[in-house]
Amino acid sequence: MPKVLESFHRLAKTVDYVIIEGAGSPAEINLRAGDIANMGFAEAANVPVVLIGDIDRGGVIAQMVGTYVVLPPEDRNRITGFAINKFRGDVSLFDNGIKAISQETNWRNLGVLPWFIDAWKLPAEDVMEIATRPGGTIKIAVPRLKRIANFDDLDPLVAEPNVTVEIIEQGQPLPGDATLVILPGSKSTISDLENFRANGWDIDLQAHHRRGGKILGICGGYQMLGRRIHDHNGIEGPPQSIDGLGYLNIETTMTPKKNLSFVMAHTVKSQIPVNGYEIHIGETSGLDCDYAWLRLADRTEGAMSADGHVRGCYLHGLFASDSFRAEVLRELGTTSQLASYDTSVNDTLNQLAKFIEQHLDVEGLISLAEEVATD
Repeated sequence: MPKVLESFHRLAKTVDYVIIEGAGSPAEINLRAGDIANMGFAEAANVPVVLIGDIDRGGVIAQMVGTYVVLPPEDRNRITGFAINKFRGDVSLFDNGIKAISQETNWRNLGVLPWFIDAWKLPAEDVMEIATRPGGTIKIAVPRLKRIANFDDLDPLVAEPNVTVEIIEQGQPLPGDATLVILPGSKSTISDLENFRANGWDIDLQAHHRRGGKILGICGGYQMLGRRIHDHNGIEGPPQSIDGLGYLNIETTMTPKKNLSFVMAHTVKSQIPVNGYEIHIGETSGLDCDYAWLRLADRTEGAMSADGHVRGCYLHGLFASDSFRAEVLRELGTTSQLASYDTSVNDTLNQLAKFIEQHLDVEGLISLAEEVATD
């Protein structure tokens, strides 16, 4: 908590308003004692709270009133307003719902936000939001690892009209008609590799590879594609070494140091610029690193099989680089229809801002904010 508060106060000195987004529900009273993500932080920072209800999940009146009922008085009194999000259809049909919540809680109503149809164009906020989005005939399959990380790597591909990104759920086979299989990042590589095999995805991947399909591993997925993963220090669990999937002649050794850096690179083959970031533990080496397909200022990055069908790297966010994404899609047999991913995101954010101004009481929201001591 002290570190979180230090960060908050440092930020508060530089801006006019800070919106602190909670994680989960403020009504998780069983976790309240050690909470630093919801009401516990609001209490420590001494800031008011606005409760947002997701009506798309159903039962929103019970959610809001139930939260009021189970909260202890000091937390209940810290909540000053509420809003409803993701409403579909005629908003006036929920007028009585708003009235009921207001009467039961005495919280200020800030409005109802209808369903924002272009929300899918924005980076996924959490793992619950990633889902298959139909597009063109080029199919990219992505197994949903149990501890999947940095899933917004996929967003620029999802935004491409000529591409279908299919998220493969636990227990479902990798599709036989995929052009590319992406093994995404993982919060726990060895555990997710074991889960990958438990789902039979290793067998599906073999069949995909035999058909000439292409494979890309990013960060943890890159580590999985190698011959061995060593965790001598027990960083991810009991000390052990485990066989990888064996598509790249590389080995990874987990290390205590975490690599965190913004990276500017270019492709070795065509000198196309690629920007991204590294956030991983582990050092990877092996013969296929001689076929590195990215070059940084001081080193090469990644590994590739001799036939070029399997590659991996540690860079997240690389598909946001428009020229690189266009090159990858050309290799897959299609063309990029998205001129600028960053522009698309910014345009959508501007549309969302106008949408919020139209449907929510923004001035009322701002009026609920209170000054906090920053010294």
